[in-house]
Amino acid sequence: MLKQIRRALLLSLALVAPVMADTFVFTAIPDNDETRLRERFQSVADYLSEQLDVDVRYVPVKSYAAAVSAFRNNQVQLAWFGGLSGVQARQLVPGSEAIAQGKEDTQFITYFIAHKSTGLEHSDTLPKAIKGMTFTFGSKGSTSGRLMPEYYIRQTFGEAPEDVFSRVGFSGNHSRTIRLVESGTYQVGAVNYAVWNSELDAGKIDTDAVKVIWETPSYQDYQWTIRGDVNERFGEGFKEKVKQALLNMDDPELLKKFPRSAFIPASNSDYDSIRETAKQIGIID
Repeated sequence: MLKQIRRALLLSLALVAPVMADTFVFTAIPDNDETRLRERFQSVADYLSEQLDVDVRYVPVKSYAAAVSAFRNNQVQLAWFGGLSGVQARQLVPGSEAIAQGKEDTQFITYFIAHKSTGLEHSDTLPKAIKGMTFTFGSKGSTSGRLMPEYYIRQTFGEAPEDVFSRVGFSGNHSRTIRLVESGTYQVGAVNYAVWNSELDAGKIDTDAVKVIWETPSYQDYQWTIRGDVNERFGEGFKEKVKQALLNMDDPELLKKFPRSAFIPASNSDYDSIRETAKQIGIID
């Protein structure tokens, strides 16, 4: 009897294993509110499933670090990373590659925003009057919400953010950064310009309460990164098929959800400057 049960279980596993192996799983850093992320990436999953002729599943994560961990542990084979999280993930998974980026991601920008009570206006340089105010970054692992703004804060003041501001926080995502500065919980914050512009277009920002006071110089940011072992699991040429599917994504409604006008080729070397900046301020070794 036990042998029959064991044989049945082995047969069941044999039947299930190919189905599980055929599921291509991806995730994305949680840089926006969860509802918007699910809407965006479920649409991507449907598109990729049709293009690749395999089952494709999007799995949400709670943090940037969780996205990197899922990629490292092969729980996901593809991820929509920011510049810094992509560098971290590829460092942990030899052979992984950045394969596509948004057209806008070659010239990405961080906005410094301020509550009306500060009296700060838009400036061509980072206003030194922010010294002593309260300040919030986005996620600790964010390129646009932490890495690049910290770099320019250090460059301007010659000090770490903790020594520049009276209080420093990490909101967790860009939408929350906007809300925290808009409400006056923090006087100043750093936010992804694409999220700001998207929420502005949607009428979700009270521009009487919060405004952009400075824009950083441009830098490389978001990209799709894929594990190097996907061909072994999904068949020869699969990595190239994924890359081409991303580059061929031209549905205006789908692109608008990112928001990006198109996806273009990317390579690991595109993010060398991000790696060096992260090393300079001690975020990575």
